[in-house]
Amino acid sequence: MAFSDLREWVDHLRRSGELAEVTAEVDPHLEIAEITDRVTKSGGPALLFRNVRGSSMPLLINQFGTERRMCMALGVERLDDLGARVSDVLEMTPPEGFVGKIRALGKLKSIADSRPKVVGSGPCQEIVLDPPSLDPLPIMTCWPDDGGPYITLPAVITNDPRTGTRNVGMYRVQKFDATTTAMHWQIHKDAAADWRGMGERMDVAIALGTDPATCYTASAPLPKHIDELMLAGFLRGDPVELVKCRTVDLEVPARSEIVIEGYIQKGELRDEGPFGDHTGYYTPKEPFPVVHVTCVTHRRDPIYPSIIVGVPPQEDVWLGKATERLFLPAVRMTLPEVVDYDLPFMGAFHNLAIVSIRKAFPGHARKVMHAVWGTGLLSLTKGVVVVDDWVDVHNYGQVMWQVGANVDPARDVLRSEGPLDHLDHAPTRQFMGGKIGIDATAKLAAEGYERGWPDVIRMSDEVRALVDRRWAEYGLPEG
Repeated sequence: MAFSDLREWVDHLRRSGELAEVTAEVDPHLEIAEITDRVTKSGGPALLFRNVRGSSMPLLINQFGTERRMCMALGVERLDDLGARVSDVLEMTPPEGFVGKIRALGKLKSIADSRPKVVGSGPCQEIVLDPPSLDPLPIMTCWPDDGGPYITLPAVITNDPRTGTRNVGMYRVQKFDATTTAMHWQIHKDAAADWRGMGERMDVAIALGTDPATCYTASAPLPKHIDELMLAGFLRGDPVELVKCRTVDLEVPARSEIVIEGYIQKGELRDEGPFGDHTGYYTPKEPFPVVHVTCVTHRRDPIYPSIIVGVPPQEDVWLGKATERLFLPAVRMTLPEVVDYDLPFMGAFHNLAIVSIRKAFPGHARKVMHAVWGTGLLSLTKGVVVVDDWVDVHNYGQVMWQVGANVDPARDVLRSEGPLDHLDHAPTRQFMGGKIGIDATAKLAAEGYERGWPDVIRMSDEVRALVDRRWAEYGLPEG
């Protein structure tokens, strides 16, 4: 089902037994993070803190904290269904015959109907804070050495100063005081490119508490020409309604809980951080642009959304897994030999990719490694492990079996260099470092393997069928 706003989503979580409401007073300084860390790591429910010290606003966290809730949020039975939906659009071919044309028109209409639409007014502007202030918001300080309180689940909206194209991204926002924040635009992100190309001033809007599909798409690393809000409409099956901001030339989701408007001045930077990040380590102080808040609006009785990152697993695991599944069809368009891929969350997603391929020629695994290192934000991947098509890339034991059994380090390990993630503390030079590729596929004679690659041990189909039929006779537990 599609959710028009955060409130519908919260009601659905409540009815589904996926929400715990905490009425005891809690402190947004560290206490909520410690509670949430324990609940998330135990696979617990979404949390709605109704009595947050220093604020009248309830705080929602861990809304995406399990695979089930992530699927519920995007209206699918399995996360793989996301890829199937996108594949239907990406793999459209010129239709043949009347029926094919009708089907193609249906898909094109679905895309056209997904575009966001501007409306005259929206609940997000029911209340206007005068003067504007961030102080009423229950902004969390998550970890002891954090540089201050952080907004962690925003949809940050900007326009490309050269083309006017909208960008929606999820970037952490450190509160300095009631009317100024930092904006953590990492060097490889689209908004950072917009910032580098700005004139003297750049407008910014921060939407908090959108419907779950819109919230998710703000985190998705989409190509620059694809509007995140159109993808949200496509996933929801209903376009996102927008309203014009009051003090900046931008549009925001009309049913957001809270909207912060502001601007950035060219050349104005301030140290941001440290911040306990999704790598499980603190990222250090670094200069980032300053946002000057010009307006804060919200719905009546708003709900403030938040998320914590830190030593994995955390809630962001399932945002990342949704993206992994959503982008599989796009990866296959570039690399049709790819069967599947997995970005292990314990590898912080961008540090390791496991890829299964239909191997067809000598050096095929290395071709795939180089392609991964040249594709979008996958280019930041440090390690690529390539396995054969029959290997389940999500079964890490099976992958380790193939690495241990098939790899000759003198022959099958490729070392390279290239760009690395902004948050990666491992490289000696920031943004740039080593990469490793491991070819765990069966080797071909044409690759110089002349001994004859052995067969994997498999029982015959006849014996397997026999044992299946007779299992109950053995008096053993189900196997």
